[in-house]
Amino acid sequence: MHKPSPDANGPSFHGSFQHIHDDAAIDDRQQIGVEQLAQQLRETADKLLRDGATRGDMKLLSTALKELRYALKVFTPYRHLRKVTVFGSARLPASHPAYASAVAFSKRIADDGWMVITGAASGIMEAGHVGAGREKSIGVNILLPFEQEANPIIRGDLKLMHLKYFFTRKLLFVKESDAVALFPGGFGTQDECFEVLTLVQTGKSQIFPIVMLDEPGGDYWVRWRQYIEDELLERELISPADMSLFKVTNSVDEAVAEVHHFYRVYHSMRYVRGDLLLRLLHRLSDETMERLRTEFADILAAGTFEQTDALPEEANETHIADLPRLRFRFDRRSLGRLRQMIDVINRA
Repeated sequence: MHKPSPDANGPSFHGSFQHIHDDAAIDDRQQIGVEQLAQQLRETADKLLRDGATRGDMKLLSTALKELRYALKVFTPYRHLRKVTVFGSARLPASHPAYASAVAFSKRIADDGWMVITGAASGIMEAGHVGAGREKSIGVNILLPFEQEANPIIRGDLKLMHLKYFFTRKLLFVKESDAVALFPGGFGTQDECFEVLTLVQTGKSQIFPIVMLDEPGGDYWVRWRQYIEDELLERELISPADMSLFKVTNSVDEAVAEVHHFYRVYHSMRYVRGDLLLRLLHRLSDETMERLRTEFADILAAGTFEQTDALPEEANETHIADLPRLRFRFDRRSLGRLRQMIDVINRA
């Protein structure tokens, strides 16, 4: 299974989240080496001292950096595998139908070779790990004033991390994922839902499938979508194309299909010298190229769509060097339309 290179797509940060592959937002005009980046970290620490940063500020930054360093070390051996982050309430018992749906979804996706990341606690988070099994589970737990114990599936596993800050935790949820599945939940789930949508909508994250899954007969996400249509879309606070950034369903089969179909032809994306490159699993036909040029000219800042091979700037990604590229000058704001175009590509 092809997977984006970890060193090709480093983190970029928006609010408290990421995916966050900053090559999706920043050009590759200047490739900075690892040693140079490490030196920049050291220089930043020295500047904090010169700035007279408070002990509290220094402690926050130090803790966040240590948490991220350790977590990235944990994730590194699994970078070649696709992963889905499962969000949902910690309060739902195993008897709740949404719990059963989360188990079924996670089992299906794990059986197909994916790993499942959750917050490692009870409820939907536990269900995600029950479905995936210990070997395919990754846990990113949060340390709270009241104890939040890891669920028995992931407890004691080397793939379980304990973080102090929500912002580092949420960054990892998205940075390390190739898809997000949301089940019913409270403030935390809604926070994660809206922030991941914001990241994708603004181009601060790579595009990936976002699926909201109700239990059979459930209406939690149906009512949420109605709110989005009535209060955001109707008031023109979002564009119609933004509704393409997510899918609401009550079918586990549809949710799994949504995740897999997104990667049927599309593989990953990267900016090079101002152009957006979509890496594809096979070349597109002349008919599909003509359709893209006709239907999606509105997302171009200049020029047109062309197919090309890997560029020299992608030399560090040898494992996908053979994949064809779709190259174009994207306007960087029409992310809903870009998602619609990827859907067309995946049906080609």
